Amino acid sequence: MPRKKQYSMVIDLDRCVGCTACDISCKRENNTPEGFAWSNHIIETKGRFPNTSFRYIPTLCNHCTNAPCVKNCPTTAMHKDANGLTKHDANKCIGCRACQTACPYGVIYFNKKLPHKRLRHDTQPAIAGCTSTGVEVAEKVGAPIGTYNAGRAQTYPGIRPQGIVEKCTFCDHRLARGEMPACVGACPADARIFGDRNDPQSPVAKLLTKHAPKVLQPEKGTQPNVLYINEYH
Repeated sequence: MPRKKQYSMVIDLDRCVGCTACDISCKRENNTPEGFAWSNHIIETKGRFPNTSFRYIPTLCNHCTNAPCVKNCPTTAMHKDANGLTKHDANKCIGCRACQTACPYGVIYFNKKLPHKRLRHDTQPAIAGCTSTGVEVAEKVGAPIGTYNAGRAQTYPGIRPQGIVEKCTFCDHRLARGEMPACVGACPADARIFGDRNDPQSPVAKLLTKHAPKVLQPEKGTQPNVLYINEYH
C-alpha cells in the first residue's frame, strides 16, 4: 500500500524578513480579488518603549488535518484530497459560508460580488493617450482581466465566480506540474519550506524532527499543516 502523503509548509521565522513577497506573489498567481489575501500576515507589538517586542507571522490556509471547514460543509464542496490538501469544489459550493464560520483562522473568503469588477469596467486610462485601460489590456491578452493567470485555471476556476468561497490551495496547480507554491518560490530568504511531511527524507520532515514546531491556535485541535520554527528577529 503506497504511503499516504501530507503536504505541509514549515515557516522559519528567524529567516523571514517581513518583506511580504509571499503576499504579493500569491495575489498575482491566483487572481485574487481586492481585499482578499490568501497569503497574509499577523503583526504583533507588545510592551512599552523601550521594552517592546515585535513579531511578524506569515499566515495562509493551514490545510488542517482535522479541518473544521470540511466537517461543517453540507455539500462536501470543502474536502481533503489524497495529498492532504484542504480543497474546495466550486461546482458544489452553495455559498452558505458554513466553512468560513467554522474556520478559526479567518482564511476563507466569500465572493459576495463579481470579482475584479473595477478591472472589468476600467475604461479610463491613467494618462490619456499614453496608458492602456483595464478593458483594453484584457482584450489584447484575450483574458477576463489583464492580470489573469491561465495557469491557475488548470485545476480550479481561474477567477472564482460570485456567490462562492475561496481560499489558498497551496498552489495545487503548480504542485501538479512539480513546482513549489508561488509564495515559496518568491521568498528571498528561503523562509518557507514545502513538502511531504510523511516522507522522512523530505526537508519538511527533517526540520520537524530537528525543531520543536509551533502552530497557530493549537487549542483548537485542528492539527495545522503550516508549522513555525524559530522566532522572528
